[in-house]
Amino acid sequence: MVQEKLFFIQLIRSIALEKGLVTIHADLSPNRRIQASQGQARNLYAEMMRNLSTRTKPDGNGIASIVERFITIARQEAEEKQQSVDEIIKEKLILLSEYVGGYDFANVILAYWRGHESGEESLKQDAIRWLRAEFSTKTEARKSLDVRSIIDDHSFYDHLKLMSLFVQQAGYKGLLTCLDEMVNLYKLSNTQARKSNYEQLLRILNDCLQGGVEHLGFIMGGTPEFLLDPRRGLYSYEALQSRLAENIFAKAQGLVDYNAPALHLANLSQEDLFILLQKLRKVYNSGISTPISLPNEALEAFMIHCFQKIGDSYFKTPRNTIKAFLDLVAVLEQNTQLNWTDMLGKIIITQDKAPDLLSDESVSIETVMEAASINNSANDAWGKFSL
Repeated sequence: MVQEKLFFIQLIRSIALEKGLVTIHADLSPNRRIQASQGQARNLYAEMMRNLSTRTKPDGNGIASIVERFITIARQEAEEKQQSVDEIIKEKLILLSEYVGGYDFANVILAYWRGHESGEESLKQDAIRWLRAEFSTKTEARKSLDVRSIIDDHSFYDHLKLMSLFVQQAGYKGLLTCLDEMVNLYKLSNTQARKSNYEQLLRILNDCLQGGVEHLGFIMGGTPEFLLDPRRGLYSYEALQSRLAENIFAKAQGLVDYNAPALHLANLSQEDLFILLQKLRKVYNSGISTPISLPNEALEAFMIHCFQKIGDSYFKTPRNTIKAFLDLVAVLEQNTQLNWTDMLGKIIITQDKAPDLLSDESVSIETVMEAASINNSANDAWGKFSL
C-alpha cells in the first residue's frame, strides 16, 4: 500500500480549517454514493452534513453554528443600513435563487431566523433538519417549513453548490468536500449504476476545471484500480480517462506534475517502513508503564519474516503488516514471559489486496483524487482535481 491516503485527507482537512474553510467529509459505502435513485445519495449528503466542521467546531455538527453566524452578520448589516433582518437575508441570498433549489434553501434560512426571533426552537430544528437532508418526504417539509422541495438523490450536487455559496456568505472562504473509499463505486456490480456515478464525477470535474462552481473544492481518495482499471474503473469511462490521464512529459522524465488532475501517492520503501515501525514502537511504549523490550534487530527480523511470507507487498501494501506488528507488541506486553524470537514464526501475514474483483497480481496501492473548484476567474482557483 502507498502511504495511507486517510492521513493525507485528514491533513488537508486540518489545513483547510486553519485557512478559514468549512469542511465536510464522509466515506462512500454500499448505502452511500454520489448518484442513486433509492436514497443512497441523500444518505451520503446527510452524513457529510453531520460531519460539517469549522475551525471552532472541528469534530462536526457545525451547521447550526454557521447559520447562527450568518444570522449575526445579517443583524449587524440590518442595524447599519436601518433595514429589517428579513430584507438583509433575502438580499444576501438572492444569488442562491439563480441555482437549482436555491429559492427553498433561502426560505429555510429565513425560517430559521424567524424561529430564532420568536423563540420557536422547533422551527429552528426543522430548518437544520432540512439542511442536513433529514426530511424524507416533500409533504413533511412543506408542513414544517412551507417549502416545496427537499434534498434528495437528484439534488445532491446542486445542494453542495448552494452550501458552498452559503458558507461564503457566512464569512468563510469556501467549502471543502472530502470523500474517501471511492473504490465502492468501482465495486458496483450494476454497470448502469456505476456509469451514472462516473457521469456525476465527470460533471463535478468539468465544473471544477471550467469555472462552473465557486468556493467549492473536492478531495476524493481511492485505490488505483478505481482509477486505472479499463473495465470497471474511471478509465473505463472515456471522457474521464482523457481528463485524468497523467502528464506524459512529466512521466517520461520521472517527475510529478502537481497541477495535474490526478496525483498518485508514492510507495513506501523498506527504509520508510522500518522508521514507521520504530515510531509505532515508541508510541506504544509511551502509553504503558513498563516499556516492551523490542530492539531494532527484532524489527529487522519481523520485516524479513514478512518478506518471506508475502514478498515486496509487506512494505508496498503495509496495512496488514502494521496490524500484525501491533498484534505482536500487544501480546508481548500482556505476556512478559514471552520473547519476541519465539513469536515471529507463529505470525501469519496476508497480502493486503483490494476486493475479489481484482486479480491475484493486483496490489492495493492507495491514491488520492483531489478536486477543487475555480473561482470567478479561471486564474483564481484555490485547488485542483487530483487522483
